[in-house]
Amino acid sequence: MTDAPIDDASQAPTHRLPGAKVIADDVEALTVAAALAEEFRAGASRRDAERRLPHAELDRLSASGLLAVTVPAEYGGADVRQETLAEIFRLLASADASLAQIPQNHFVYVNVIRRQGTRKQREFFFGEVLAGRRFGNAQSEAGTKHIQDIRTRLERRPDGSYSLTGVKHYSTGALFADWIPVLARAEDDNDNPHVAYVPWDAPGLTVVDDWDGMGQRTTASGTVRLAEVHVPADRVVPHHLTFQGPQLHGSVAQLIHAAIDVGIAEGALVEAVGFVRTKSRPWFEAGVETAAEDPLLIQRFGELAIQARASGALLREAARAVDTARADLTDDTAAEASIAVAAAKVQAAQAALDVASALFEVSGTRSALGSLNLHRHWRDARTHTLHDPARWKIQHIGRYVLNGTRPPRHGLL
Repeated sequence: MTDAPIDDASQAPTHRLPGAKVIADDVEALTVAAALAEEFRAGASRRDAERRLPHAELDRLSASGLLAVTVPAEYGGADVRQETLAEIFRLLASADASLAQIPQNHFVYVNVIRRQGTRKQREFFFGEVLAGRRFGNAQSEAGTKHIQDIRTRLERRPDGSYSLTGVKHYSTGALFADWIPVLARAEDDNDNPHVAYVPWDAPGLTVVDDWDGMGQRTTASGTVRLAEVHVPADRVVPHHLTFQGPQLHGSVAQLIHAAIDVGIAEGALVEAVGFVRTKSRPWFEAGVETAAEDPLLIQRFGELAIQARASGALLREAARAVDTARADLTDDTAAEASIAVAAAKVQAAQAALDVASALFEVSGTRSALGSLNLHRHWRDARTHTLHDPARWKIQHIGRYVLNGTRPPRHGLL
């Protein structure tokens, strides 16, 4: 893969025309998402096989208004329920898991503005989102002790602005973004984490398209380099304050991840059904005319359908728990939401892996042909489910159930 700085015009965001649609409510949001998912499904396999980055598809997503559905009504948005947001991502991921992954961070950082932005910051950035602008992500770092060991620094300048320096990895969405939120520690605020919103064309900012993951190949989750990037003070948000009280930052972020896994499982199941109905031969001992009549295949499809349905049900339950907590945010409601989302994520991750793998089991040898690219579902599932360890989610669920221990507020559960 070639290095591609974002200041190269061929890689810059392309959706600079005005006129993004403003979605009115949850019903419209779901209608638009379902239509776009079907549109994106048609080219998903080819985009993955050729690693053709989805610039045009993301522009369609921006123009559709879906990226602004969580903007508060006070600022002109639909402020949809989290149940609706999860369903949007489930629909998109069932069609193209890479494409669905790209805006995950967008919604996370819209939420950061909602929670900790000043009124002036909300007016500005929500206006950008309503106009179809996209947020990227520059959060994770490589070579540090752990995920919360952030080395990127915001250094205060004499005029009150900041200088931002560091290197970020796994920066999903940055290559396609208008604004790149950067997680950094502010030296003048006890090294507490802040988020700096940096425009895509800021001097000193470079995005490198060096992502070579086996799955989610078109997310362009590459490297962001920041060399003394100038950041005005009103583009910096005190993210650490989010975790000083009950919060839903992690629940919202993980709910979207769970929805993507559910979508992968359902997309793989649909693919398997279509293959067995039209391309598979029955096993000779079954004594049937078609593979779809094979009783052992019928049994296996029943098992896979139950797994996918269970994942969808837990996802909806988790989303409703987040909505309940948003309406009345307390330590107890936040904990309930966090545990519900953790349970949904654990189940969805396992379902995505199991169903995507079983696709080959039920479809037979021909399904393994590279030209069919059916392995993209498993590659996407295996890559996406590495995002954070399910074993720690299970630990927190167990502690909560057995001892009533609320989950931590670190925002990663």
